[in-house]
Amino acid sequence: QVKVVESGGGLVQAGNSLRLSCAASGGTFSVDTMAWFRQAPGKEREFVSALIWQGNNAYLADYANSVKGRFTISRDNAKNTVYLQMNALKPEDTAVYYCATTPRRDEDKVRVGATYYYWGQGTQVTVSS
Repeated sequence: QVKVVESGGGLVQAGNSLRLSCAASGGTFSVDTMAWFRQAPGKEREFVSALIWQGNNAYLADYANSVKGRFTISRDNAKNTVYLQMNALKPEDTAVYYCATTPRRDEDKVRVGATYYYWGQGTQVTVSS
């Protein structure tokens, strides 16, 4: 069983930055793809970003259009940790952010929640105007 733990959420003013962290540990499956989703009150969960292992220390990053150019996903392999650097935050970024992992590397399915085997409990991000 892989344990996924997010951290780094908080309350910030619009225009500021936050960095979320997600550490995956335990289990026997590899975590080839790690991703972030978010869910705002009254809305469905939505894809934010994913990092897909391509082999030879290469990764492919994918971003939702709403965060492209503002958010950056990265990974520390030694720590099995993925980060989400969020810049130029907007009030509409307010949500609970969830980290998810999977041993799969389906590039055409990384935006689908069902692709992921393990999920964290979420971390709240609140952006005030």
